[in-house]
Amino acid sequence: MKSLVRPAAVLAAAFVVLTPVTGAAADRPAFYEPPAHLPPHNGDVIRHERSFFYLDPFKHTHANAAVQRFMYRTTDRKGTPIAVTATVLTPNTPYGHAGPRPIIAFAPGTQGLADKCAPSRQMPEGTEYEGLPVKHLLDQGWGVVVTDYQGLGTPGVHTYMTREAQGRAVLDSLRAAQRVPGTDLPADGPVALYGYSQGGGASAAAAELAPTYAPELDLKGAVVGAPPADLDAVAANLDGSAYGAFFNYSLSGLGAAYDIDVDAYLSRRGQQVTADLRDNQCTTQALAKYPFLNSRFLTTDGRPLTERLTRAPWKEVVADQRLGKHAPAVPVLLSHSRNDDVIPFRVGEGLAKDWCARGTTVKFSPNHVLGHILATAATSNEGAPWLRDRFAGRPAPSTC
Repeated sequence: MKSLVRPAAVLAAAFVVLTPVTGAAADRPAFYEPPAHLPPHNGDVIRHERSFFYLDPFKHTHANAAVQRFMYRTTDRKGTPIAVTATVLTPNTPYGHAGPRPIIAFAPGTQGLADKCAPSRQMPEGTEYEGLPVKHLLDQGWGVVVTDYQGLGTPGVHTYMTREAQGRAVLDSLRAAQRVPGTDLPADGPVALYGYSQGGGASAAAAELAPTYAPELDLKGAVVGAPPADLDAVAANLDGSAYGAFFNYSLSGLGAAYDIDVDAYLSRRGQQVTADLRDNQCTTQALAKYPFLNSRFLTTDGRPLTERLTRAPWKEVVADQRLGKHAPAVPVLLSHSRNDDVIPFRVGEGLAKDWCARGTTVKFSPNHVLGHILATAATSNEGAPWLRDRFAGRPAPSTC
């Protein structure tokens, strides 16, 4: 019996555009309101209920899995207890391999900042653009847990790109998935990490934090796709690009995490755009509405916000998000396209070198898929067999 005590695919080439909804608080279902008092331990489950996972907005196709969404305790970057929501999925078919069914922590890629963008809200609507990579993991017979991260669905601004908050939310989602009643997932079985883009950074952060933050987890490995390991390099590539909204997301998310008033740097127009991105626009909407968003057209002084990253307080904030300073204690598959148009290839390559230098077993796997979005398929296709080998106890390959 489960103990309740501590103990492939191409991303949406055809994006689904949702109807904007204003007023984040008014749009928040009661399920997403945290209680006045949180339980004592990270990973403790606060509430749970049945949910659904459709692969299309017409709800014609659903995953062959039992689905629950739940709220659980984790901590923010300062160590303050917070409530975060997530979805746990258990395949309806028996696990056809030796040993207990593994659980994969799927760290989502960029969803947006608005509460309606939370994966646990999009999955029942068939609008989660990473639905196919999640299904691919379920098809292997593994349980999957998908965190919403801090402030995505729950109150507050989503702390997008905040290394520690994202890594902790991912690790605590695994703890919670082992405790959610009725899932039939093992309370102390093997687990692994998986993520691409923002999720790649969160998976990487979780792998680095795991030895000290969650040493009791039986972690077997981490799949890290296109990780934004160096935000200086990523910001310079994003501002003014087709993905310029992501840069705005980063400023809002890091500002919220570090108590910096981003609006103080912005013109009236900049404040309007930023508020719209925070409250109304999920990723696919934002990219369509604000293509080639350049921060110099949003600031009070007409200078790009990338200049601010070289000065206090932003210089220290950005440096704090740098990955590669700590060594994961488990093998890592790091996948990155040489033709990535969002996160420069050299960023992923540099992270692989940093981890190798610190003694981590890393398979760095470059590919030549055109563009950041399509390259998620390469990570998905290679990640599943690599994880199967880790769960089977086979030696991990290394390119170090």
